[in-house]
Amino acid sequence: MRLGVAPAFDRVLADPGLARVLRVGQATGVDAAPASSHFPAMAKTPTVPERPPARLYLITPPAIRDLPAFAVELEAALGAGDVAALQIRLKGVDDAAVLAAVAALAPIARAHDVAVILNDRPDLAERAGCDGVHIGQSDASVAEARRVMGPDAMIGATCHDSRELAMDAAEAGADYVAFGAFFPTDTKATAHRPDPEILSIWQETVEIPCVAIGGITAATAGDLARAGADFIAVSAAVWSHPQGPAQAVREFNEVLAPKP
Repeated sequence: MRLGVAPAFDRVLADPGLARVLRVGQATGVDAAPASSHFPAMAKTPTVPERPPARLYLITPPAIRDLPAFAVELEAALGAGDVAALQIRLKGVDDAAVLAAVAALAPIARAHDVAVILNDRPDLAERAGCDGVHIGQSDASVAEARRVMGPDAMIGATCHDSRELAMDAAEAGADYVAFGAFFPTDTKATAHRPDPEILSIWQETVEIPCVAIGGITAATAGDLARAGADFIAVSAAVWSHPQGPAQAVREFNEVLAPKP
């Protein structure tokens, strides 16, 4: 296991091929039962060969007004079910606020074997001792992030709706790629709307894991998991759930769990 990396996520990313054969703490298998699709333009829901179930990848809200209160919510959410990673994604704040958020939230995540990933800033991620960084197309390159954070860090890259961008990221050494936004979202402005088939094609041709992101709810997560997502990234669907984040995590886990 990589030094300092949460084991639940690291076992998948340390050897990308493991994305096809295991999830730490999870039984293998997929939901092969037919299900109605939330993508009516498609003739059928795309499916991929049998593989371990997709896992949840949490993203913080872009603004955390009360850090101690949010820490309580995070503890409840992570205690409610399986979560692979927490991405700390804060916008419009200074470096001190980001570092304070990592200091408050990372111990909670690691107590639940959840990897801690910082958005956008490899320099701050390395300074704060995060397990990895997630970069967008306008941020540092994968190579620069690797140079700053070292060989053991997790590096993820946003690839929108482009297999070409994803291949470039994989060839540059990214540990995972993220496609989206699959649905409209208020969390951030989006200009790309990929077809779920991109997840199926990625599963069939490339070893490193893929993350589905963008406006995903418990009602739509199953379609994306069946299409080929290794991880389902969610933010508002958890933190704004009417019954609280813990209930949201339980609902996502129920949808993503392998069916008998």
